[in-house]
Amino acid sequence: MVLLDAFVPNTNPLGAQWLSALVAALPIVAMLVTLGALRWKAHLAGAFSWVVATVIALTAFRMPASMALATSLHGFIYGIFPIVWILLTAIWMYEVTVVSGRFDDLRRTFYLISDDPRVLGVLIAFCFGGLLEALAGFGAPVAITAAMLVAIGFGPLRAALVALLANTVPVAFGVVGLPVLMAAKAGGFEDVLAISPITGRITAILCLVVPFLMLAMMDGVKGVKEVWPFGLVVAASFGVTKWIVSATNLYNLTEVFASVVSVGVAIVFLRFWKPRGGKAAFERVARPIEPSIERDLPAPSSANPTGAVALRPSRIVMALIPYILVIVVFAIAAIPAVKGALIATDIKVAWPLLGDMMDPAGGHAAHQTYTFAWASTPGILLALVAIAVGLMYRMSLGRIFGVLIATAKKLRFAALTIGAVVALAFVMGDSGQTLALGLFIATAGAAYPFFAPVLGWLGTYVTGSDTSANILFSGLQSGVGRQIGGGTSHLSVEHMRALLVGSSAAGGVVGKMISPQSLAIAATAIGLAGSESVILRRILLWSLVLLALLCVLSGLMSTPILSWLLP
Repeated sequence: MVLLDAFVPNTNPLGAQWLSALVAALPIVAMLVTLGALRWKAHLAGAFSWVVATVIALTAFRMPASMALATSLHGFIYGIFPIVWILLTAIWMYEVTVVSGRFDDLRRTFYLISDDPRVLGVLIAFCFGGLLEALAGFGAPVAITAAMLVAIGFGPLRAALVALLANTVPVAFGVVGLPVLMAAKAGGFEDVLAISPITGRITAILCLVVPFLMLAMMDGVKGVKEVWPFGLVVAASFGVTKWIVSATNLYNLTEVFASVVSVGVAIVFLRFWKPRGGKAAFERVARPIEPSIERDLPAPSSANPTGAVALRPSRIVMALIPYILVIVVFAIAAIPAVKGALIATDIKVAWPLLGDMMDPAGGHAAHQTYTFAWASTPGILLALVAIAVGLMYRMSLGRIFGVLIATAKKLRFAALTIGAVVALAFVMGDSGQTLALGLFIATAGAAYPFFAPVLGWLGTYVTGSDTSANILFSGLQSGVGRQIGGGTSHLSVEHMRALLVGSSAAGGVVGKMISPQSLAIAATAIGLAGSESVILRRILLWSLVLLALLCVLSGLMSTPILSWLLP
């Protein structure tokens, strides 16, 4: 057997960093143009962008063809399992509640809290979605909350946009704090508390903006005018809790505390304050954004549909059972001993033809090994919840698994999209393209703190994961901090390192909402697979606005103006 020569990615193969970065950006440009401007189907746009990335890897970055194809296949498989598997089980669980007829009870239960769809939209997408992100992540929050919003009367595209916008603030501490933990480790920090308070405070400030943007997305200026007190209460309670908890040893439960506290505060607040115009708002939130693809919409939901069974306490409990089980099961799975036992079942397989693929530092590339995490990812837990819920709703196993098969058929194009996008991310990362982009952005010098969140945004857009973006770029951010901290800088070297790593992790949260993976998940959840291009065009500007805000915050925190925000 002939062994391949070791391949170490060259992050500046063309001799000029700006030129190498420009070439490396072509796959991203290809995705944005084909998906956003040319309105291609997402799976076609993803496949084309992968081809562009592979050609650049082979020609400009001199990656061996066998490695480029092997890492692409690895990425595609990883996209199917665990990512598509998690999406499938999340939607399966939701569809079981719909097919059983119990979701109407859940809808009416929400109306006991408020009869205003805008209030419910914030509670479901922002607060409950934040809790799902804290416990599960991997697209499950967008899939579940988007479907729930449609069920309470939102137009499909509006539901998808609201769910994506809401799934920003909680991402940095999602999956029980994994993204910020990886940011600290990859950045060379022994204590995660050097990073988590910075990321927590930046995203806490973001909390003061996102609920109001959600109200505007739901119901325009009228939504903001009529519901702003509720938006402020949720934003403040969520943000203050994040600020406090992220600086403690319970940092990994930041989003759990923030979600639970904000829901509790919101429910108490609604006992003393009621929004105006809720009934009329139902018609507006149900209104199609793109009538050409949102055909045959159901009539706006009613809190008390004709002929409905009385909503007794027992029916309320049964309606809430799926989500209570999700919280309980994932909370148990997050206990260190249980989590360790689940991780111990992972099956690691050396991926063929990648044994001599190195990372830019000359170490073994992460993708040399594929981990079949059949028990330690959220998919198996969601599947168990789906089966348990179906049985509790007195459905037969045949009917429960019939729902699974029907859901899998609906996901076939989303699976191709996600597989292609992850293959694109793998080949870009392993060939050196992604890091070439990062190194170019890092040449901004003393002004770099104003651009640090861009790397997190870019990395999450490409990989679909804030955790992956942090692993990819935190070492670079830390290195830049060593170069520009101290001396003429207002911050010491250590403070500058922490700021850049923490703000990059925060930047990733607003890249999540435009990631092709997230777009595919949202489009599938609302029953409009293939609408990813429409969603991207509608959500891109919001992502850029939030990114600009984060850049200003990060930059000012490196100056006397806001440096007091640093721990």
